Formats: sequence, structure tokens, C-alpha cells
Amino acid sequence: MPESKRTDVVEAGEKPARTGTLKAGSLSAPQKRWLQRGLSQPGGKLPLFDDTGREIPVRTIRACIDAGWAEPWFSNPIKPDWLVCKLTPAAMKALSASQKDKKR
Repeated sequence: MPESKRTDVVEAGEKPARTGTLKAGSLSAPQKRWLQRGLSQPGGKLPLFDDTGREIPVRTIRACIDAGWAEPWFSNPIKPDWLVCKLTPAAMKALSASQKDKKR
């Protein structure tokens, strides 16, 4: 069989490198919008839906979890497939850094 041409293939037993960095500049616009909404919520709870009522894409949520900006908070017994998350201290640090960069 030919070898894979994919560069993201990981050898068996090897842990993949963490791609998310905790720099504010690496936040995408959707990630930043979603994370900022948690700043005003008790406990840093992140919303399941955006301002227009659309569900936050799972891709955005997973990327933030992988980067360490969000963490699962609890499982929803009514909708077990929904990821109820909250901000991490790293997210608050990244968001505050992005605000400082914006003021310059």
C-alpha cells in the first residue's frame, strides 16, 4: 500500500501535537465571539445558541476545548449531544490580551 500523503497522520502510540495556542491572535472571529459571551455569564457559562438563535457549531466548540479555552461543564440529560461548556482561566487571559491589543 502506498504511504499516506497526509502530513497530519500520527504514528501509533504517539500523541498528536496540540495545535491550539493560548494567544489571543490565534482566536478565530467565531471563537472570540462565542468566548466573549461567556464573560458576562455566571461561572463563565458559554451559550449554546448565538444572538440569532442558531446553534453554535460543534466545530467551534471542539476547537475551543482542544485549545484549552473552554471546558465541558456538565452533561444535559435532556439533550446529551449538546456540549455545555464554561470558560477556562486561559480563555479569560486570551480575551483580556485581545482587548489590550485592540486599545493600542
